[in-house]
Amino acid sequence: MGNINLSENNGIADTEIWDSLQHAIAASSGFLRWQLEAGAKFHDLRLEEQVQKYLRETLENLAY
Repeated sequence: MGNINLSENNGIADTEIWDSLQHAIAASSGFLRWQLEAGAKFHDLRLEEQVQKYLRETLENLAY
């Protein structure tokens, strides 16, 4: 596996990569299930905040 330069990847800025990744995560079945289980708990949060909470909770669960 080759090295990836995180500051620039073939002309694509980090923010574009993060936005694309967020949307891919938000479309995943795991994220959608997490949203359903959370109900309205995180409804008022921006997508980025929801994705961050989802990833944090997922990593915490995997750590056990």
